[in-house]
Amino acid sequence: MPISYRSEQVIIFQSPLYQTNSTIVITNDIVLVVDPTWLPHEVDEIHDEVERIRENRQLVLLFTHSDFDHILGAGAFPEATTIAHQLFNQFSEVKKAEILDTIQQFDQKYYLERTYPNLFPQVDHPISKDGQTIRFGQTTLTFYQTPGHTPDGVFCIVEPLGIWIAGDYLSDVEFPFIYDSFSAYQKTLIKAEIILKQHSIRLLVPGHGQFTTDPNEMNHRCEQSKAYLKLLTHAVKTNQLHLLDQELKHYRFRSGLISSHESNIQLIKKELGL
Repeated sequence: MPISYRSEQVIIFQSPLYQTNSTIVITNDIVLVVDPTWLPHEVDEIHDEVERIRENRQLVLLFTHSDFDHILGAGAFPEATTIAHQLFNQFSEVKKAEILDTIQQFDQKYYLERTYPNLFPQVDHPISKDGQTIRFGQTTLTFYQTPGHTPDGVFCIVEPLGIWIAGDYLSDVEFPFIYDSFSAYQKTLIKAEIILKQHSIRLLVPGHGQFTTDPNEMNHRCEQSKAYLKLLTHAVKTNQLHLLDQELKHYRFRSGLISSHESNIQLIKKELGL
């Protein structure tokens, strides 16, 4: 699995599939693994790297949200302390089974065999409010709830390193994918702007696409997401969907994003009562 970034404190593995990022953060206290995912050998490589660098540190596993591609590596780290949104522990068994079935269907489709069980994570530290902190020695993890993409998302700020784990927000290769709520997504972007003002962010890692260490790029991604939502609202309200064509040209993989764009249109129509 290609490594797109490596330093003493951070390793970002990026799968070729949807440019999905799985991140390892190393501090004096913990090894934090975020969303280990995709092909079996990719998850195995992440696991092997963790074993190589872990030493006597506590292993912590963070899930930014419950999309199947972000939890499918959960079974590879059975000894880890887990963190995710509180909704993870409130999901019905039917909901959990649906997510696991999606993973199973993916593996069946591509003849994939894994060395670890397919399981839905039980969360040890559920995130229930904005600004919630979890401390491991001198390492502080600060969380913000991020509904909009899904109802169970979280931002995580690793302090004092200034690392922002953003989940499926602020990508350079995707416009906002809204599976939960348009209005909630707007509020999450406001939180993102507040984070940039209140925290000293040195590295932003989205769920998909490229990381950035540039504050101007971080602000640009916030503005670009807001601009897409604003234009989407205007186009739907005025029945001028052609206005969105130019906006989509900004994205390198736009033909692969069309279905998500159309889904956004249907969701906002429903929320606006159109």
